[in-house]
Amino acid sequence: MSIIIAGTVRVPTDQLDALRPHQLRMLAASRAEDGCLTYSYGEDVAEPGLIRVFEVWRDQAAIEAHFQADHMKVWRAACAEHGVSDRKLFAYETASERAL
Repeated sequence: MSIIIAGTVRVPTDQLDALRPHQLRMLAASRAEDGCLTYSYGEDVAEPGLIRVFEVWRDQAAIEAHFQADHMKVWRAACAEHGVSDRKLFAYETASERAL
């Protein structure tokens, strides 16, 4: 079983460029974590400032460790500084996967 975290956050459009270096550091550190299978953020092409989040984790223990990681504390501070809001993330437990 793996756990998918998917959802959205909002970034004021005038803060997107300033937030990007923080995003890149957080993504690199998160992707290097034990148990992280996929970790990505992408701006919705039809709605500037809407960031789509997609993560895949080996298990809940890996997610809990991720939440406690030092780089996530730095990331949370950057989010507050740059006005990230409207966080809507959901966890989905998967039993299997197949190619489409």
